[in-house]
Amino acid sequence: MINTIGFQGLGLEFTINRVAFTVFGKEIFWYALIILTGFIIALIYVSHDAKKQGISTDNVFDIALWGLIVSIITARIYYVIFDPGCLDGNLLNIVKIWEGGLAIYGGLIGAVGLAIVYCKRKKLPILKIFDLFAPGLLIGQIIGRWGNFANAEVYGRETDVLWRMTINSSKGVHPLFLYESLWNLLGLIIILIFKKKKKFDGEIFFFYSLWYGAGRLFLEGMRQPQYILYVIPNILGISQLVAFCVIIASIFALIFLRKRQNSPQ
Repeated sequence: MINTIGFQGLGLEFTINRVAFTVFGKEIFWYALIILTGFIIALIYVSHDAKKQGISTDNVFDIALWGLIVSIITARIYYVIFDPGCLDGNLLNIVKIWEGGLAIYGGLIGAVGLAIVYCKRKKLPILKIFDLFAPGLLIGQIIGRWGNFANAEVYGRETDVLWRMTINSSKGVHPLFLYESLWNLLGLIIILIFKKKKKFDGEIFFFYSLWYGAGRLFLEGMRQPQYILYVIPNILGISQLVAFCVIIASIFALIFLRKRQNSPQ
C-alpha cells in the first residue's frame, strides 16, 4: 500500500502509505481522512455563510449530514451500475466502499435529491439553499481530489509535460487530480468574487454545475481507460454523457431564471 509518486520535471518525489494509521487493528486510510477534512471545512464555511443570510444552521447541518449519507450510498450504486464487475459476482460486496468504487456524479445526484426533499418538507427556498451550498461543494471537491493523489489513482494518459506524474517509476502521466482540484479552485474564486452580485436565486448553483460539468467533460476524456465507466465501450464514458447533459441543463436553467427575473411581475 506504499507508493512512490514523483514529478520528475519539478524535482519532487513523495513516498506515501495509503494507510494513515490503525485503530484497534482497523486501517484508517488517508483517502477517508482527506474526504472528511473537505467535508468539515466545507460545512464550516456554509454554516458561517448561512448565518449572514439568515438561514438556520440546524437546517444546514441536517442537509449536510443526511446528504453525506445519501451521497455515499448513491455514489456506490452509480458506480456499481456501470461497473458491475467490481462486485466479483457477490452482491454483498456492494457495501465494501472502503475498497473504493465511488462515483462523484452519483454522490451529487443523491445529495441534490436529498436537499430538494428536505427543502420541500421544511418549506425552505430551494434555489437559495442550493446557492448557499454551491461553494461548499467546490471546497469539498478541491480538497477531496487529493485523496486520489494519496491513493495513486485516477490519473491521465501518458505525457511528457513538465509537471508529469510518475507512480512507482512508471511513465509520466497527466495528474488529473491536480487539474480538477485547480479547476474547481478557479471556479470557487469566481463564485466568491461575484456571489454578492447575483441577480436571482439559483444563479450560483447553476454556474457551479455548468463550471464543474465543463471541467469534468474535458478531463474525463484524458483518463486512463481503466478509470472510465463506459456507456459506449471505449467511446463514451457515462460521466462525459452526464457532464454534457448537466451543462445543457444548467445553461437552460440560467436562461430561464434570468428571463423570469426580468419579466414584469
